[in-house]
Amino acid sequence: MMTFAFGSITLRSVLFAVLLFLVTFIVSLAIVSFILIKIPHNYFHRDHPREFLSDRSRFIRALAVVGKNLLGVLLVVLGIVMSVPGVPGQGVLTILRGIMLLDFPGKRDLEYKIVSRPPVLKAINRLRHKFGKPALVLD
Repeated sequence: MMTFAFGSITLRSVLFAVLLFLVTFIVSLAIVSFILIKIPHNYFHRDHPREFLSDRSRFIRALAVVGKNLLGVLLVVLGIVMSVPGVPGQGVLTILRGIMLLDFPGKRDLEYKIVSRPPVLKAINRLRHKFGKPALVLD
């Protein structure tokens, strides 16, 4: 058995790491896939409305916007981590989803730049096709 300053590597710890790897991979893939299937096909088109919960009270809207932005930051950070070789998950797609939730100047241009990359757009449209959804319409 190999011993390190931080502890020892055992079969149990390796199995736990593999299980954690699989669970995080499956969960991140499921969440990102669900969201990319549910967004409107014209989400990335310039004419798509961008107001979030415009029919709600100011207080509810403010709370929702804060929550949406916190979730967006979390997804961007997780996407960056998933982009590191050896870490499971759909890094670029998770970053994209996080950016879609955030509110900041230049957001639409950044979203468009990510989605318009041929491999990303092809992967998204292939996924949407599997679930009977129309392909994304870009400007």
